[in-house]
Amino acid sequence: MSLGTFVNDTHPPTSGSRPKLLLLMPMAQEHQAQLRERFEVIDAPTAALRAEAVAAHGADIEVVLTIGAVGLRAEEIAAMPRLGFVSALGAGYENIDVAAAKARGIALANGAGTNDACVADHAMALLLASVRALPQQEQALRAGVWRDALPLRPSVNGRRLGILGLGTIGMRIARRAAAFDMEVGYHNRRIRPDAGAYAYFDSVLSLATWADFLVVAAPGGPGTRHIVNAQVLQALGPQGHLVNIARGSLVDTAALAKVLADGQLGGAALDVYESEPHPPRELLDFPNVILTPHIAGWSPESVQATVDLFLLNAERWKNGQPLQTPI
Repeated sequence: MSLGTFVNDTHPPTSGSRPKLLLLMPMAQEHQAQLRERFEVIDAPTAALRAEAVAAHGADIEVVLTIGAVGLRAEEIAAMPRLGFVSALGAGYENIDVAAAKARGIALANGAGTNDACVADHAMALLLASVRALPQQEQALRAGVWRDALPLRPSVNGRRLGILGLGTIGMRIARRAAAFDMEVGYHNRRIRPDAGAYAYFDSVLSLATWADFLVVAAPGGPGTRHIVNAQVLQALGPQGHLVNIARGSLVDTAALAKVLADGQLGGAALDVYESEPHPPRELLDFPNVILTPHIAGWSPESVQATVDLFLLNAERWKNGQPLQTPI
């Protein structure tokens, strides 16, 4: 990972004291214990506790640790005059008001790179499960139905995989797909010079038209909301499969439900959805939809790596050094 260039120019922590840290999402006690060695932690994983914490401790909070889905709002930043460092635990930071933070000179970091391999593994697991209909196969077996009465499922090898968002995670997915002898294409805002082995498409629609399967791995935010719409889903076709391990906002849930109901898409496997943390009700009755609870990046190894990276960035901020993974 390359070093950033941001040097802390906000209120530094008081020498010898533990800065107050506002923790805005659930975290295992073992990892909270690591934080408490260096910070006075204010645990506020719910909206009510969050509002209470900002009101009661805003004047003294120096550090905020959040995630992209939870974020940090401009009015909360304004209520914390000593705030000097904000970090997203994972790679995403779409709901952090970056402009408001930068206007205050607040150091910003994320957990880029810590769970890329884990997410890529999960993406391939979802793809294989969807194309090979593993949940349906197991249910049939448990009901006493043997293979002779079941439809043949297609292979994954030799097929065309489209990747929407060829960032660090997308590249790892592409390498795993290559091991399955798949042909890989991608759509990005721009061509990656180091992705010469993969075909570039200048639109999501052209990528979906070419691909047998589409994996969504692009960042969330207003610019990518519903980028996978009805037209893109229809272009994948009745034998196509959609995998989303990015953000739920990228896929139009209502459009997905309609193409599935109309038989215009072979299947979908989603780790993220617009209704999080609630399951997408529109999709629950489809047997060819696989849902996991936003766990693609979660493993003991990857979670520990995110905590370690946050602590490294916090130490660099404290010492006025460039952050390891600045936003």
